[in-house]
Parts: sequence; C-alpha cells; structure tokens
Amino acid sequence: MTSAKTWFQASRPFSFTAAVVPSLVGSLLSADQTFSLWKAVLAILGSVFFLAGTNFVNDFYDHRKGADGPESLGMAGFIQRGLLSPKSVLVAGFACFAAGGGIGIILCLASGWELFFIGVASALAGFLYTGWPLHLAYIGLGEIVVFFFMGPIIVMGASFVQVEEFTWQAFAASLPIAFLVAAILHANNLRDIEIDRKAKKRTVATVIGRKWANREMYLLLGLTYVALVGAWAVGALPWPALVALASLPLVRPIAAIVHAGGNPKKLNLVLYKTAQLHMRFGALMAAGLGLNWLIESL
Repeated sequence: MTSAKTWFQASRPFSFTAAVVPSLVGSLLSADQTFSLWKAVLAILGSVFFLAGTNFVNDFYDHRKGADGPESLGMAGFIQRGLLSPKSVLVAGFACFAAGGGIGIILCLASGWELFFIGVASALAGFLYTGWPLHLAYIGLGEIVVFFFMGPIIVMGASFVQVEEFTWQAFAASLPIAFLVAAILHANNLRDIEIDRKAKKRTVATVIGRKWANREMYLLLGLTYVALVGAWAVGALPWPALVALASLPLVRPIAAIVHAGGNPKKLNLVLYKTAQLHMRFGALMAAGLGLNWLIESL
C-alpha cells in the first residue's frame, strides 16, 4: 500500500499556491459588498483539486513521452522511481478532477450554473495540458493555457461565486496574477530547455532560444507590476491592493540569475524564487483587499 504521504507529495503540493492565490483574490474582490466564507473555501479547494489532477496527468504523460528522466530537476519522478505505477497516477488525476467537479456542482447550486462551463473547461484544459490528443504543453501553448486558466478563469470564477456575475473588474484584477503564474511555468521551461529538446517537447523557450526566452522572463515579471497598477488605475482594484508592489525587490535576484546564464541547477532556483514571488505577491494583494474590506466597514 502506498502511503498517503507519498500520494500527497506526488500531487506537488508546493504548486498549490498557484491555485490558492487567484481563488483567494477572486473571493475577496467584492468582500466590501458581499462575502461568504464557506463559498470561498470551496472555491479554493475546487481549484486545488483541479491543479492536483493536472499535476498527476502531467506526470503520467511526461513519463510516457520521456520528458521526466534521470536528468530532470523537477519534483516529479515518483513513477520513474517505482513508487507509483503509471496507471495509478492517471487514476489519481481523474479522481482529483472528479473531486473538483463535485465541489463545482455544489457551488453551481449555490451561485449559478454558469460556473459549470468554467469547471468543464478547466478540467479539459488540465487534462489536455499534457494529455491526449492535444498535449498543449508540447506544442508551445503551455504559458497561454496557464495564463488564462490560472489567472482570469480562477479569479473570475471565485468572484462569480460571491457576486453571482462575471465582471470586467475581476478580469482586470486577474492579469497581474496571470502574468506571474505564466512566469513560473516559463522559469520551469527555461531550466528544462535542453531536456525538453531531447524529448521533442516544444515550449516557447525551446522555440525562441535562451536569449529571447530570458527576455520573455523579464517581460512577464515587468508586466505583473504594470498590470497591477493598471488594474488600480481603471478602478478594478482598490488602492490598498497596491501593497503588492512591496514584493518588487524580489524580482531583481530572479532577473540576475536568469541573466547570469543557463546552468539548469541555478535556473532551478529561479523557478523556486518565482513561485515564492507569486505566493508573496498574491498574499500581499489579498491582504490589501482584506484591508479595504475593513476600511469600507468602518
């Protein structure tokens, strides 16, 4: 019997902040008008289950295609080390999608069936990210899928759960998070350029080469903060949300490592630091929204 700890580690829990942050921000966007804690918690859990399902399916297909091998520096490898069978990992992926879908149905009953289409699209995107027949991450569409589904889709969905309508404010507020989560994936692809080329995995980084891939990384990081200020300027975010600008100093060490060269082990640190930046940026943004809630309540 495989331990629960092994299964939990195989789900890549370190990545869950990429689902928690946009769900939390979306839930808090209209907190000064209406807020349901139990709906917010379910929205977060549903997003986490969909991401875990995506991670399991990703491991299954990366193993089949040879993208996760002995040279890989990622957190996968549970199949390769014989800890989990490929079939059980794929089944775990479907189980997580089912759990996320079940939570989605509860939220549909509570808020509106418009969420059903978001849930179906999210599950399909999660599976097709590396799954048959599209293998989106293998044809250079990984960043685009992550940008939309870990940014606008989650933020707008979590906001809908609270206010029962899709708003342009939620879309605008999601863009900083979308750019930053795309930067996490791009950092992963920067690190794995050579391994992905050997596995014939086409990512933006493998297509445009390291020089331009580095520039894309700088652009994604920069657009994160431009989008934050822009969302405030058009009224999509209250001014306390600008506290997320306090995370800006964390960008410099990331850019410095990227600029220094293509050592995969050093670039693994870029992935870690970018994920950490996403978490801190999102936490600050959520704290700003919570502060605005308190201010408006006085």
